[in-house]
Amino acid sequence: MADTYVLVHGAWHTGAEMEPVARHLRERGHVVHCPTLAGNRAGDDRATIGLSEAAQSLVDYLVQNDLRGVRLTGHSYGGMVISKAADVVPERIARLVYWNAFVPLNGECLNDMVPPHYKALFDGIAAANGNAVMLPYPIWREAFINDADAALAQRAFDSLNLQPYKTFTEPVRLQNELANMPMGKSYLLCTEDTAMPHSHPWHPRLSERLGLYRLVACQGSHELCFTNPELLARKIEEAGRD
Repeated sequence: MADTYVLVHGAWHTGAEMEPVARHLRERGHVVHCPTLAGNRAGDDRATIGLSEAAQSLVDYLVQNDLRGVRLTGHSYGGMVISKAADVVPERIARLVYWNAFVPLNGECLNDMVPPHYKALFDGIAAANGNAVMLPYPIWREAFINDADAALAQRAFDSLNLQPYKTFTEPVRLQNELANMPMGKSYLLCTEDTAMPHSHPWHPRLSERLGLYRLVACQGSHELCFTNPELLARKIEEAGRD
């Protein structure tokens, strides 16, 4: 059965990094969209754009393309964005899929869910860089894409773009907590992901905030979109189906 997927990228990414995954989903008969959020588009003001603008850009995309029955999939920071979109236009969404993604409570920002050493690191980078942040390569290599060889890790890093820090520091405002939202929810867990330390894990620390949800797991790092997009597509489909 053909479904409609919207793949929402994480921090430092654009929709282009989701396209290899989208291609495999399309080959399986699905309709797939890969928007780039406000804040990560060429020419965007990284000093001022925050979570609210990013989330509104996703809502606008869903409305302008009249997308309904959507399997809305968010990666990492994208979990913040799909959470707000689900609160604004729940009637357009069949299921939320969080792929190693942040699951906020009302009033939380992304930085509220990361270990203190990340917040301190990003505070310093943003202060020296016009309120924009880039992930240092050693962290990328060891914690984000630990299942790649060195050449792929470097190529993937070279595709990243500056992230507006306000997207990490602005709290999300939800009329309904995610556990109370009516659509189906899934959490897709890549088990070798150490972008969040395993002592401060994605699952079950964040996944359980969804209330009733489906857990789907597979091997891979935080950046499985680069290292095994075909596997990721199959697992997104498993997480997104009714």
